[in-house]
Amino acid sequence: MAQIYIGMGSNIDPMHHVCAGLDALYRWLGPLAVSPVYRSPAKGFTGEDFLNLVVGAQSPLSLEAVRQGLRQIEFQHGRPRDAKKFSSRTLDLDLLSFDDWVLTEPLELPRAEILHNAFVLRPFAELAPQWCHPVVGRTLAELWQHFPQDAPLQPVALAWSVPST
Repeated sequence: MAQIYIGMGSNIDPMHHVCAGLDALYRWLGPLAVSPVYRSPAKGFTGEDFLNLVVGAQSPLSLEAVRQGLRQIEFQHGRPRDAKKFSSRTLDLDLLSFDDWVLTEPLELPRAEILHNAFVLRPFAELAPQWCHPVVGRTLAELWQHFPQDAPLQPVALAWSVPST
């Protein structure tokens, strides 16, 4: 079983799509660890604020199966297949890490955004403070402690609970 962490974001009806995304991840992966949720401005384009969080799960699936599954969930929740990188999204699911793998192809693991974006690092550090970044050799708690604290992140209460079966 691989320990995976997924960055989740939405800025189109974000509370609805975050909850729907969590429901879909739960049905697919089973028990989830869910970070606090933060509101942050769109980055790289002008758009509505995003809700961002990090989700942890255990998965027996291959890296490629996890990647494909995340894309499928995005598409099922209204993300266009030809969506531009910097654009509004109903649901954005980014695989942040897969165990302690370090890759550049077919995707970058761990994702660079962990080290550069407060809206990824803060919820990830709160969810898994002792997770050690396999490239820089520091825990997420250490990385967040040394991150510039001027990022405009606002905590948001999330009204999600495990779906009934």
